[in-house]
Amino acid sequence: MFRSIGNAVVRHPVWTIVAWLIAAVAIVATAPSLPSNSDESSFLPKSYESIKAADLQQKAFPSAFTPSAIALYQRTDGGRLTAADQKDVARITTELGRKHIDQVQKVVPGQPSKDGRYTMTLVQMDSKNAGQPKQADAAKVLREDVKRLAKGTHLDVKLGGSAAQALDQQDSSKRGQALIGFGTFAIILVTLLIIFRAPILAVLPLILIGLVSAVANGLIAYATKLFDLQANSSISSILIVVLFGVGTDYFLFLMFRYRERLRAGDEAKQAMVNAVGRVGEAIASAAGAVIIAFLALVLSTLGFLKQMGPALAIAVAATLVAGLTLIPAVVSLIGPKVFWPSKSWQHEPANARFAALGRGVQRRPALTAALSGLVLLVLSLGTFGFNATFDLASGSMPKTKESMVVQDEMQKAYSAGAAAPTDVYLSSTDGKPLDKAAFDGYAKRLGAVDGVANARMTQLNKAGTTADFTVTLKYEASSDKALDVVGEVRDVAHADAPDGTEALVGGMSSIFKDIDAAVSHDYRTVFPVAALLIMVILGLLLRSVVAPWYLIASVGLGFGATLGATVWIFQEAQGHSGLMFMLPVIMYLFVVAIGTDYNILMIARLREEAREGREPREAAGMALRHAGPTVAAAGFILAATFATMMLAGNSLLSEMGFAVSFGIAVAAFVMAMFFTPSLTALIGHAAWWPGHGDRATGTEAGTGPGSTGSGPASAGEDHDAVTQDPAGRRG
Repeated sequence: MFRSIGNAVVRHPVWTIVAWLIAAVAIVATAPSLPSNSDESSFLPKSYESIKAADLQQKAFPSAFTPSAIALYQRTDGGRLTAADQKDVARITTELGRKHIDQVQKVVPGQPSKDGRYTMTLVQMDSKNAGQPKQADAAKVLREDVKRLAKGTHLDVKLGGSAAQALDQQDSSKRGQALIGFGTFAIILVTLLIIFRAPILAVLPLILIGLVSAVANGLIAYATKLFDLQANSSISSILIVVLFGVGTDYFLFLMFRYRERLRAGDEAKQAMVNAVGRVGEAIASAAGAVIIAFLALVLSTLGFLKQMGPALAIAVAATLVAGLTLIPAVVSLIGPKVFWPSKSWQHEPANARFAALGRGVQRRPALTAALSGLVLLVLSLGTFGFNATFDLASGSMPKTKESMVVQDEMQKAYSAGAAAPTDVYLSSTDGKPLDKAAFDGYAKRLGAVDGVANARMTQLNKAGTTADFTVTLKYEASSDKALDVVGEVRDVAHADAPDGTEALVGGMSSIFKDIDAAVSHDYRTVFPVAALLIMVILGLLLRSVVAPWYLIASVGLGFGATLGATVWIFQEAQGHSGLMFMLPVIMYLFVVAIGTDYNILMIARLREEAREGREPREAAGMALRHAGPTVAAAGFILAATFATMMLAGNSLLSEMGFAVSFGIAVAAFVMAMFFTPSLTALIGHAAWWPGHGDRATGTEAGTGPGSTGSGPASAGEDHDAVTQDPAGRRG
């Protein structure tokens, strides 16, 4: 099949390129805009208590005041607010209300802090559009207006709250995307120049993958609208890295094989046909593992991950199609001039370093497996210290952003939980009015929970069937302590609810508590499903039952090592309270899926060497010698491109960038180069049970210049060091 694709593309390269351009223009021109949502509650399904509480609030208290933005005032000299300052605050609050800013429903004065140094203006916005870009736009207008109104006074005013956080998150995301995009381009360009010493080859993937990126983003926007998925601005940054990182990997696999066929004496166009035929199945299998791992996120209960899974799967699928059609078409048009001005493509280097590494694995496979396995095991110990944090807003932007400064100052000036109080909604189950005499006792029991600053009944609906008890915690809403306290509040609220009533606990801490439960569900569901599906792909590719087990186990060990190293770097060394809650899910899928790619490349080459009559140990050594350069180049580029996410300047992308780049480096330079080949050498022929995939078949495809074999054993690795003796065996 892949040889047929190669033939069609090389025979009609112009039509292939034209078809891509037409598709790109049509998709980009008609695709809807990709929505963005920063409202954490929208990530949860309706079955969770915090979401049920939010729905009840909308029904029982449709006009309830919930601030979306908070203007925090203090004197420029840091002293206590004077009577004149209070008058200025009242004037600013009144004038803001008169402006009738879009989305703003109500502007009211807030409570001063106990020390008299701070006070607030609270702004309510349309709850139906919570987390949407239009509220970020409203926050931008509010921020400009409130600062202008405060000019000429002794007041310093900053705007915080969820709407202001959405605004700052947008700005931070745009800056982060620009830095990530520039860093990714620079790394790919410089690395390809070093590898091939050919400017055309260095620039070509950036241009082609840029076209694929436009197509992929359009398709993602279509899918998001069609399936009503939730989007988040962080996805765009991840997409840049996935498209250019994975796309460059596939480009490398194809170009290494194309160069090999030219060195073997193939005519230029036939060399590309043979390259696609030989490398196509391996690229498709590698991409299939990544796509399946990403699609497993559809099983997640979190809207953010449900959106990310299909989006990344679409991106990889588009990259795969381009790797088998667009890239071969363009390169076949250019021909060997693509390597200009370098002449090194005409000669086969010795690959002495990888040959030496291969000999080491061949001589001491047990020691190699033990040492590499021990490194992974020691790093994995850090996973026991993992702690999750749930504040997606603060994780998505630097602490210096204005809304983050407001959040920190409010925690110091007021009760830490004052900015996001917890609400307990007590409702009658029989439709009769609630017994008001029980309210005080119920509020006292809620207030007696350790970690609660105060609790009081704040409002009753018109029918008298639902009461709202506002519970202010002593801790910031997303902290571990707040989550523990809100769990106890739930227990008390449910257990002490009077007869004929039921209680629902809402608010941000309750939402974060449910997100914690949802993530735990995802660990139990997404992880095993993704691993099982990847094992099926490995089994079909390798025609083995044994090999997929230890391959997926080795990649799982790589995941543990990656998470452990991330915990030690960010929690222990940098003092972070925890890692972003979705990091292990994302890391698992990236590290497992992409780590499996490099294992596929290495073990496929190992099988090819074994089929030529070599014993397992010798085959492992030769596999490292020949496949090592490609794995090293691809692993370095992909790890480096993911590392550019650390340039974004926020903890979410910094943690994600480090974790995924470290995991890919471990997958390429520890697992694929040492752990997997040495383990396969030790297991020997049994690794291929029940088939005989490693046994010599008498005639092996690809040993002569005119070979057009397309077996999966050729996984895109570079055969730089391959020579032939008179008997036709490669040395």
